Amino acid sequence: MRARSTWVVVVMTVADQSANPELPEQRPEAPDDPDDSSEFFRAIGKQLKLLRERQGLTQREVAQILGYSEDLVSSLERGRRVPQKDYLRAVDKLLKAGGIMTVTEEELEKAQQKAKIRHPSWFRDYALLEAQAVERHEYSTHDLPGLLQTEEHARAVFSARRPLLAEAVIEERVQARMARQKLLEGWPLPDASWIIEESVVRRPFGGRDVHRRQLEKLLRVGRTRSLEIQVMPTDRPEHAGMSGPFVLLTPKGKPQLAYVEVQAFSHLTKDPEEVRILAAQYGSLRALALTPSESLALIEKILGEL
Repeated sequence: MRARSTWVVVVMTVADQSANPELPEQRPEAPDDPDDSSEFFRAIGKQLKLLRERQGLTQREVAQILGYSEDLVSSLERGRRVPQKDYLRAVDKLLKAGGIMTVTEEELEKAQQKAKIRHPSWFRDYALLEAQAVERHEYSTHDLPGLLQTEEHARAVFSARRPLLAEAVIEERVQARMARQKLLEGWPLPDASWIIEESVVRRPFGGRDVHRRQLEKLLRVGRTRSLEIQVMPTDRPEHAGMSGPFVLLTPKGKPQLAYVEVQAFSHLTKDPEEVRILAAQYGSLRALALTPSESLALIEKILGEL
């Protein structure tokens, strides 16, 4: 049974879901389609720890010498984070490993690719369509859009989820989110815009340092051709987006569609009337929000206040 409108899906309760087994959204938090990449990363972590201890160094000392955070060093040694080539090359030299940490670069790259593309099952259809998008527009109410998040911000978001996610799942989701951002690195870039509530831009999610780097990334993206960021001021006396966040997506050669994700529900629709309503709302929101240049000026101001 297909939902008659986006808004029906958004307001469904948990009780409604159990009463209607045909609802399209069940969001498992366990990792899907497991592979051996996690075991590979844990094996590398054990090697890093062994080599560090042989040199008589602490995690803090390694972090300070290489210019990384102690949390990163710890997470890599436990296999919680995906190691990068630059780090392995630097630590190989520091720990006098003689190439032990760099000889597996080819296998590491393959394992990284496996880890990066593992979106949760309920998100995969949207992710495939997003990758084909020539036009993309998003209204965000509570958090920064995933395509604009730094890795640190994304990790803070997934770590804050309730019920809690397993560490392996958090890392999996972070890497998948970072992989999606390649959409904004290739050419041609999609015609993309984001409208973000001012309260979201001001919220120091993950702490002051994480927030500072996040604002810097917003400025970099907002200064890129074909990519526009607009901030919705909190003092607007009228507002066209009170029904919640959404994304409008136009895959190449296909009609525009809409995607809504809130609480435990997600809804991807091609229904012309549903898409038309959300497109009209987005047009109104763009008119009410600050212009792109005004928005960048506000972000710079907030950054300067940190």
